[in-house]
Amino acid sequence: MSVNESDKYLLVPITKFLRYLSIERNFSQYTVKSYREDLMAWLEYERDLHDGVCPRPDLIGTPELRGYVLAMSEAEYGKATISRRLASLRGFYRFGEREGWATQNPAKALRNPRMRRPLPLVLSQSDVLKLLDAPDLSSPLGLRDRAILEILYSGGLRVSECVGLIFSDLLLDEDLLKIRGKGKRERFAFIGSYAKQSLLKYIVRGREYLRVASQESGRRVKGEFTPLEPSRETQRFVATFFPNSRPFAPDEAEYGYQPPSPEELNDPAARNRWEAFLEERVFLNKNGKPLGTRGVAQKLEEYVAQTGLDPRISPHSLRHSFATHLLDSGADIRSIQELLGHRNIVTTQIYTHVSTAALHAVYNQAHPRAHTSGVSTDEERE
Repeated sequence: MSVNESDKYLLVPITKFLRYLSIERNFSQYTVKSYREDLMAWLEYERDLHDGVCPRPDLIGTPELRGYVLAMSEAEYGKATISRRLASLRGFYRFGEREGWATQNPAKALRNPRMRRPLPLVLSQSDVLKLLDAPDLSSPLGLRDRAILEILYSGGLRVSECVGLIFSDLLLDEDLLKIRGKGKRERFAFIGSYAKQSLLKYIVRGREYLRVASQESGRRVKGEFTPLEPSRETQRFVATFFPNSRPFAPDEAEYGYQPPSPEELNDPAARNRWEAFLEERVFLNKNGKPLGTRGVAQKLEEYVAQTGLDPRISPHSLRHSFATHLLDSGADIRSIQELLGHRNIVTTQIYTHVSTAALHAVYNQAHPRAHTSGVSTDEERE
């Protein structure tokens, strides 16, 4: 989108608002990005409405914003998108009231479109196992993907939380992960034994291969490969959290990596390398760079197609499955709220509806009088 002189009337306060969200409100980069996209779409609408000249935001009233909502509806924008853009406008004008350039909030009077919140897509436990078994463990990318899928399901993580993990977040002696969630709120997530072992396999066999992939041209990252000797920092990490580990089969030899000696602990250079290692991202892409959320989504699409599962499955479906399976097994809703990192329990309660829907399906299938087709007449009973 090109920018002209009049755009500054909206661009300047929008830029200040986004800086406020990032610095003072401590919003994540993803949230700030969503606000930016919403407000820039509104700026483009205002420019088109006023023949290429953006008005000052304090001169825009509720009727004009109502026209914006109508234009989005006519363009067949989804109700969730319209509601999100209205929320962005309300926040923007609240900021304007605080800053003094707006005397009122014209977006406050606008109602969100009525919409029924859809139930989240939840995998059965057997489908989860199919998905977890899909990655090819003879390749470094397969080892990585298996670890990611295991962690997403084991801890109920958002995909951004998973790819954002650094080594200092892996508190594996306590079976915990330190998670930086929405709004940069921190919480702890549990990591089960299967996820922990998959993570170890990736760290030892696959990560070192990916880490040097960008340094050596022609290095393959698909198919069978010869694992590289892990860096000393990786060995030290494994020796700390996985002592005497036989991660691949009961009859395989132990790693035998040595914990740091007193000399190593007191060596400034070794200490600096260790501290730098703890800040490295755990999951890398095929080029040895930090893996992004889109990379995980693309790989999951491949595994879903490979296993013939529902094509609507996304990385977030494993988080939904985590919560629903816990609830089905007797976990209380408050505990699930804490594990998911939800600020409001209302957000978590959606899983009670999912669980009820599953029970209803079982009832309809099993109960002899759930359907009229299963009810015998008086004549038949006689």
